[in-house]
Amino acid sequence: MKLVLIRQRYNPYGGAERFVSRALGGLEGSGVQVSVVARDWERAGGGDLIRCDPFYLGRLWRDWSFARAACRAIAARQFDLVQAHERIACCDIYRAGDGVHAQWLENRARATGTLARMLTRLNPYHAYTLAAERRLFASPRLKAVICNSHMVAGDIRRRFGLAEEKLHVIHNGVDLEHFHPRVRAEHRTAMRARLRIAKDAVVFLFVGTGFQRKGLPRLLDAFARLADGSDRLAIVGVDHSERAMRSRAARLGIAHRVTFAGGQDDVRPWYGLADCLVLPTLYDPFPNAALEAMACGLPLITSTSCGAAEIIVEGQNGYVCDALDTEALADRMRRMRPQTAADFGARARERSLEFDLGRMVGRLLSLYRDLLRA
Repeated sequence: MKLVLIRQRYNPYGGAERFVSRALGGLEGSGVQVSVVARDWERAGGGDLIRCDPFYLGRLWRDWSFARAACRAIAARQFDLVQAHERIACCDIYRAGDGVHAQWLENRARATGTLARMLTRLNPYHAYTLAAERRLFASPRLKAVICNSHMVAGDIRRRFGLAEEKLHVIHNGVDLEHFHPRVRAEHRTAMRARLRIAKDAVVFLFVGTGFQRKGLPRLLDAFARLADGSDRLAIVGVDHSERAMRSRAARLGIAHRVTFAGGQDDVRPWYGLADCLVLPTLYDPFPNAALEAMACGLPLITSTSCGAAEIIVEGQNGYVCDALDTEALADRMRRMRPQTAADFGARARERSLEFDLGRMVGRLLSLYRDLLRA
C-alpha cells in the first residue's frame, strides 16, 4: 500500500505534527509505504519527503500556494491513498486534527468584543480558510474523514451534512511506556528543587501553543482567585503572546507563582513536577497533551469545547466546565488538593490505557484497507 500524507510544515510542539510522526512510526513495518508532502519535515518515516515549498508572503498566500503545489505533486505520482492534514480538496482521506475552522471562529467570537468580531469577518485569511473547508467537504473525491474526537465529528456532520459512514472517530494514541506515572519519581524532587517549589505545593500545568485559543488568559484569572498562596502554575509552550501573558500575571499579582517555561523538547519532567493539567480551551479537537498527562497519572481540568472532555468522568479523573466561566474553573482548581489529585490521577492513568499507540495504528490500517477494498 502506498500512502502519502500532506502536512504543510513540521512544528515539534504542534499536536497534528506529533500525530503524524507517531503514525509514521507505527506504520513502519506494517506493509505501508509512506511518503510525506510538506514544505519541511523533520523526518519522513519509511517513505520519501516530497518537498513543496513555493514562495509566499503572508499566511493566506502561504496556505493557497502550498495547496496548489501539493495537489500538483500528488497528480504527478501514483499513490493508493492520499491523506491530507490540511484543508486541501485533492485527497481521499482528510484528518480533521485542526477541527472545524467555522466552529473555532464561532467559539472565539464568544470571548471577543464587537470590533474584533468585525475584523474577523473582514479578514481575507479566514474567508479563504472557510471556503477551502467547504470545498474539501464537498469534494467528490473525499472518501473518509478521520476525526480525533466525537466533538469534531459532530461539528462536521452538523455544518456540512457529511454522511455518517464517511466520519471515522480515531482518537490520538499515546506511548504508554514513554508517558508513565514513573515520571513523578524520576523528576518531581529535582524539578521542584530547581524551581524552588515546596514538595507539598499543588502545581497546575498548562501545555500548548496558541495561548489565547487554549484559554491561558482565563486560566491566569482563575489561578489569581485561589486563596492558597503555595499553589503554583507552570506554563509550557511557545506563543507570540507570551509577553502579554507575563504582563497579565504581573497585573494579577501572581507573577511570582507562575513559571513560563517556553517550548520543551521533552515535557515529561513537567508532567512529573505537576499535580494537574489544566486546559480551559476555547476550541481544541483533542490535545495530545491531555492524553500524555493522563498517561503520566495527572488528572485533567478542561472545557466543554475540548474534545478531551469526552474521556473525563466528572469528579473521578478530572473536571469539565465552560471555557469562559472563570469562577467555575477556579472552583475546580480549589478542589484539586494533593490527595484528590493523586486519586484522580490514578484513574486518569487507567483511562489512558484505552489509547495505546498500537490501537490507533491498527484502526488506521483497518480504515485504509476498507477504503482500498471498496
